[in-house]
Amino acid sequence: MIWCVEDDASIRDIEVYALNSTGYQAKGFEDGASFFEALKKEKPELVLLDVMLPETDGIEILKRMKASFEYCDIPVIMATAKGAEYDKVQSLDLGADDYLVKPFGMMEMVSRVKAVLRRCKPQTLSHVLQVGELCVNSDEHTVTLNGERITLTFKEFELLKLLLSHSGMVFTRDQLYSQIWGSDFCGETRTVDMHIRTLRQKLGEYGDLIETVRNVGYRMEVKNDQ
Repeated sequence: MIWCVEDDASIRDIEVYALNSTGYQAKGFEDGASFFEALKKEKPELVLLDVMLPETDGIEILKRMKASFEYCDIPVIMATAKGAEYDKVQSLDLGADDYLVKPFGMMEMVSRVKAVLRRCKPQTLSHVLQVGELCVNSDEHTVTLNGERITLTFKEFELLKLLLSHSGMVFTRDQLYSQIWGSDFCGETRTVDMHIRTLRQKLGEYGDLIETVRNVGYRMEVKNDQ
């Protein structure tokens, strides 16, 4: 849902019509009071906000939005008057995502709306690590090798995930013990070494990727062609 805050009814109606015609849902508001009243019930995907509004102007509305934990993440495009350089700069400094200079065409408005929505779309973080036919899925807590699931203990899984997510980085036994077992290393290397040994065995040919760095610790070296 795109919300258009514009006190000129004819401009507001054209904006809403243009957005609806291009597949968006849109709603218009004539002032800040009606806009904030609607915000109590739902949140829009983006706000097209005119600077010159009666009573509470667009700059003040933008300030209130960005100062609010609940509304600060809503993308905002400001509509400024031609030649109002200060309004453009101030809007961007306050957190506006883009601006349009009046008078603007509806095609330009829709294009900027699309661009801002695309830019502000939350990025999906990848929780899957893969090298060749070895795949580690953190969400499912699974490891597959050549399409077959292999069974790892919790510590083995955490070791593999840590080494694979930091390809080429050398971890000392102290660091591995501290990060995986969650306690300070106390000089006993056998626990780390034993888990690395069994992990290598379960990974088959991919176990060779876990290298022993003499007198230091371990690393997992992943080549670009793997």
